[in-house]
Amino acid sequence: MAELFEDSDYYTGPPLDDDMIRRAEEDLGVRLPRSYVEVLLQRNGGTPRRRCCPTTFPTSWADDHFEISGIRGIGGAWGIDSSSGGGSSYLISEWEYPDIGVVICDTPSAGHDTVMLDYSECGPEGEPAVAYIDEDRIPRRAAHSFAEFLAQLVACGSLA
Repeated sequence: MAELFEDSDYYTGPPLDDDMIRRAEEDLGVRLPRSYVEVLLQRNGGTPRRRCCPTTFPTSWADDHFEISGIRGIGGAWGIDSSSGGGSSYLISEWEYPDIGVVICDTPSAGHDTVMLDYSECGPEGEPAVAYIDEDRIPRRAAHSFAEFLAQLVACGSLA
């Protein structure tokens, strides 16, 4: 998993433990997908090496993809559970994202679009899809799971 992230500590939270995961799930009211937790146990968030996600729909970025700048972890200033104004609940309220789940990625637009775990079809205990939220605030499915989302990420220079 070390190859997933760049060396920079930007977006990286404190070392993760089971208690932090449990508290985050309680605070957010959802069960986090195992594939997401496994990534965070190896490194608690960070800047991915591959940051572009191809899409079958146009975005405000391009006709065929969007870009992420970071994957959020748990705890610390960048954590999905942060109460310092950077957590998922705050971002949903501040940016008027649809209340479908948990904000897990930052984008270069700094809030105009985002990527979320989407629990709208599976409920809080199910396996969420990953949704891209553009400026129109309409969720668009980017992947059926977090693991699929990670597998889809490519180097932005590789897109035509």
